[in-house]
Amino acid sequence: MELDNDTHISEFLLLGFSEEAELQPLIFGLFLSMYLITVLGNLLIILAVSSASHLHTPMYFFLANLSFVDICFTSTTVPKMLWNIQTQSKVITYAGCITQMYFFIFCAGLDIFLLTVMAYDRFVAICHPLHYIVIMNPWLCGLLVLVSWILSALNSLLQTLMVLPLSFCTGMKIPHFFCDLNQVLRLACSDTFLNDTMMYFATVLLGGGPPAWILYSYSKIVSSIRGISSAQGKYKAFSTCASHLSVVSLFCCTGLGVYLSSAVNQSSRSSAVASVMYTVVTPMLNPFIYSLRNRDIKRALKRITGIPAM
Repeated sequence: MELDNDTHISEFLLLGFSEEAELQPLIFGLFLSMYLITVLGNLLIILAVSSASHLHTPMYFFLANLSFVDICFTSTTVPKMLWNIQTQSKVITYAGCITQMYFFIFCAGLDIFLLTVMAYDRFVAICHPLHYIVIMNPWLCGLLVLVSWILSALNSLLQTLMVLPLSFCTGMKIPHFFCDLNQVLRLACSDTFLNDTMMYFATVLLGGGPPAWILYSYSKIVSSIRGISSAQGKYKAFSTCASHLSVVSLFCCTGLGVYLSSAVNQSSRSSAVASVMYTVVTPMLNPFIYSLRNRDIKRALKRITGIPAM
C-alpha cells in the first residue's frame, strides 16, 4: 500500500467483528444464514406481489420495491464479509471500498424514503378512503418511487465524491465489516470538516425529515382510527399499519442511533455490532413482519410454495 500524502492508497483492511480465528466459522455461518433468509424472504415477497393480481395495489407495489432494496442493501456488505472470512483475507480495494460506500448510502437512503412513502400511502388509505384510488393512482405511485431513487442517488453520489480528494496517510485498518463512511473519514490525514458536516447534515436531514412525516401521518391515522365506531373496523385499520410501524421503528431507531452516537462514542467495534441491526437484521425481519399479520400476503405465498390454503 502506498501511504504517500500525494497519492491514493490501493486498499483498506476490514477488521470485521473479531480477529480470533476460532470465532470466524461461527460468524461466517451466522451471517450466511441471515443473508440467505433475507434474500429468500424478500424474493418471495416480490414474487407474491407480482404474481397475485389482488396484490397489484399501491401498498404492495411499495412493499415489493422495499423488498428489492433490502436485498440490495444486504448484498452491498455481507457477501464481501463472507468472502473475506472464507479466504482469510481482510483486504478490500480502494475502488471496491468507494463502490461499496456509494451503494450502502444509496440503499440506506432509499429505504428511508420508501418507508416514508408507505406511511403516506397508509395515511391516504385510512384518513381519505373515498379519495384513495384517485390520489394514489399509478402515475403518482411511480413518481414517488422515482423521486425516492433520484434523491437517494444524488445524496450518495455527493457524499462519495467528497471522499475522493481525501488523502490517507495512517493505518488503513477499518474496524468494521464494511466501508462505513464515518470510519473511512477517521482514517484521512487531510481536513474532513466538509465531509463531516455533510455527513451529519444528511444524517439529521434523512433521520429527521422522513421520520417526522411518518409520525405526523400516524398521528392523523390514530385520530381517524379512534373515530371508527366498530371494534372490527378499528382492528382492521390498525393491522394494516402495525407491520409498517414496526419496520420503521426498528430501522430508523437503530440506524439513527448508530450515526448519532458515533459523534460522541469512539468505540468502533460496538458501532459495528450495532450496525448489524439495521444493515442485516431489519432486512431479514421485514418479510416476516409484513407477512405474518397479512392474510393477502400469506395466501399468495402459500400459492407460490404449493402449501394448501387453510
